Amino acid sequence: MKIQPDNCSLVLMDGSTDCSPQPGAESLLLAKLIPSRSRELDCKSGCETWGVAFSPDGLYFAWSQGHHIVKLVPWPLEGHLISYTSTHLFKADGRAKGQCGERIIDCGQTVWGLSFGTRPSQNGIQSSENQHKCSGTILATGLTNGEIKLWKVPTAHLLFNLKGHQSVVRCFAFISNENFMLISASRDTTMRVWDLKQDGKLLHTLNGHNQWVYSCAVTPDSSMLCSVGGGKTVLLWSTVSYKVIRKLEGHGGDVVSCEFSPSGALLATASYDTHVIVWDPYTGESLMKLRHCTPFAALDVNDGFSTGFVRAVSFSQEGLNVTSVADDGLLRIWCLDLQRPIYVAPLTNGLCCTFSPHGSVLATGTRDGHVKFWTISRVLPTLQHVCRNALRRVMTTHQVMLLPIPKKIKEFLVYKTF
Repeated sequence: MKIQPDNCSLVLMDGSTDCSPQPGAESLLLAKLIPSRSRELDCKSGCETWGVAFSPDGLYFAWSQGHHIVKLVPWPLEGHLISYTSTHLFKADGRAKGQCGERIIDCGQTVWGLSFGTRPSQNGIQSSENQHKCSGTILATGLTNGEIKLWKVPTAHLLFNLKGHQSVVRCFAFISNENFMLISASRDTTMRVWDLKQDGKLLHTLNGHNQWVYSCAVTPDSSMLCSVGGGKTVLLWSTVSYKVIRKLEGHGGDVVSCEFSPSGALLATASYDTHVIVWDPYTGESLMKLRHCTPFAALDVNDGFSTGFVRAVSFSQEGLNVTSVADDGLLRIWCLDLQRPIYVAPLTNGLCCTFSPHGSVLATGTRDGHVKFWTISRVLPTLQHVCRNALRRVMTTHQVMLLPIPKKIKEFLVYKTF
């Protein structure tokens, strides 16, 4: 693996409708991670980075670099003080205090999905041997053959090999409250719920989709599950009954990515219809649509889109911005208040994106197996937004609407205004 400083720019937009990168902007691309492999493999199918992830504690970063290899590296990249003007390449083999070094994980199959999960502490309660096996942080990898391999972090020791899916496992969500469970989403049109306290015992098979399930996510309090897939499908599930609560309608193409805001009050979904939609998951209302191309660029839904496929979406840690990756070769950071991109950067063949736990770095993965890290200027939230976030972490939209407060405050709390 190599780290390469770069001089691409993340561009501050001036409010116009032209979202093309502009010259002379401050360079905000920190570095690229480049797989150490022969150039011939870069031209072959299977080299894609379908997943990038930071561990919840912010100590590790993982990405699927293609050809069934996952790299697990210490984060931040301490010991590699990246010079923004240097052009040399160097290996990432150092480590921060108390961290293990880089690990290479051979999963045996192409890796389509990966995610970190951390079991909550037991507050001094003695754990059984099986529970101790799953203590700490775990990395889940979803493979082409439908298998799920769970790895101990940071040792990269294989904990479990879960079998049951009949096709590609595309995405994961962890439930880490009093339980410790893994939800997997697959192209076999199902999701499965695995109990990690019981050596990965299969608890439920969820059958709400008729086509591929591309992505899934849970609210921060683990009370609600979202799944998205082919056929314009967006489903919300209860994590108590594992029944569908509601189906959200509004997309015009396959829905391929979803994420809840840090407070759980908003849900963002990305689709091949060229839009990201931000929803109120408690009412099913579409709050805003973020378009990624002009109308003439989109072809018939059944025929696909020339440049407008949106591949991934991710919320900033403050919940003020949404990042999207699209096939038009651009990375966008949208301001939800303004409902327009405030930063745009060139990103060829982007497939995925995620923010670091502290929100200051954005990682993006591409079709050639590379990863780019972008520095993001964090916005200082207003006191009103901080209060709204705190309230919405514990109150649903319906509960807010019952509060004896002025209508304008209610509208702010339920994101009708920002």
